[in-house]
Amino acid sequence: MRGKIISVITGILLIAIGFFIASSLAGRERPQRRQSEKVLQSVMTEKVVNGTITTKVVESGILTAKNRIELFAEVQGVMERTSREFKPGNSYRRGELMIKIRDTDYSANLQAQKSSLQNLITSALPDLRLDFPEAYLKWDKYIREFDMNKPVPPLPETSSEKEKFYITGKNIYTTYYATKNMELVYNKYNLHAPFNGILTEALVNPGSLVRPGQKLGDFIDPSVYELEVAVGKSFYPYIAVGQKVEVMEGNNSNRKWQGKIIRINGKVDQTTQTVEAFIEVKGEDLKEGMFLEAEIYGKEESDAFEVNRNLLINQTELFVVKSNTLESRIIEPVYFTESTVIVKGLTDGDSLVNLPVAGGYHGMEVQVVNQ
Repeated sequence: MRGKIISVITGILLIAIGFFIASSLAGRERPQRRQSEKVLQSVMTEKVVNGTITTKVVESGILTAKNRIELFAEVQGVMERTSREFKPGNSYRRGELMIKIRDTDYSANLQAQKSSLQNLITSALPDLRLDFPEAYLKWDKYIREFDMNKPVPPLPETSSEKEKFYITGKNIYTTYYATKNMELVYNKYNLHAPFNGILTEALVNPGSLVRPGQKLGDFIDPSVYELEVAVGKSFYPYIAVGQKVEVMEGNNSNRKWQGKIIRINGKVDQTTQTVEAFIEVKGEDLKEGMFLEAEIYGKEESDAFEVNRNLLINQTELFVVKSNTLESRIIEPVYFTESTVIVKGLTDGDSLVNLPVAGGYHGMEVQVVNQ
């Protein structure tokens, strides 16, 4: 009995102590929460200084020789050796023999044709002496000076209709023109350099059988080149024949050459909406096939400023900062390049935001971290 009484008293004491502790904790003041500070987005700006900007386009293309020919055979025969090997990299002076094709058989036929012409004229001399004594001397002189080892000289001019008909009746004119035609073909067995240049491709070797229409190689003049570039149609009004152009290697700005526009295609490419411009360029270290860039300058725009294209908002607005607040400024894009745009409408001294602002809007409070 006594133990039960002790247990009850102990329970009552524990409940009283718990109630006292709870009341003490409830009476204390709770600490106030700190209000969160307002975080402003940081932006970077630059001062606007308007000026005169020259529009410029940079286009690239492949360099090709202005004077370039593909060599083809017009006759058939075996290629023979010459004093200079027909190999890529060999240079030739104008008129120098490049390719010689064996012409033994054709040369014999040509000599036979010349002999036929000589015989025809010789057989006509007696009749000319009797019927056309005034014409006999010139035909006699012609046959005496006839050389089988030289090109056939032009026939003497006839002095009357009767003489002309007589010469025609003797088949002299027909034989003469047939002989001249064979001489033209005979000259094609020897291929001479049309200008000073260098061989860039050789497809035949001595001993090869060459056939009519077969390509023999490529020959270029390495002193002058052309660069073909495609210019956007919006820039077309700013270019003209004779305009100076700076040509350079894209990865080496120290290698530059001066060129000029020599031709402009009058047709706009339907697919790319560009116009072909051809630039003539000369200089050392230029080689056919080089990939080059051309800087073409166009119209000058006054009171303008150039910015990155990714700063444009809806293609007609830019952000400026005024009193730590973003302002949307309406501008006029004048000319677009690959990465920038020339604009008008900014005021000198404006603090232009020069990096895109994520979620930016007119009236947004910002913090300028770098000017």
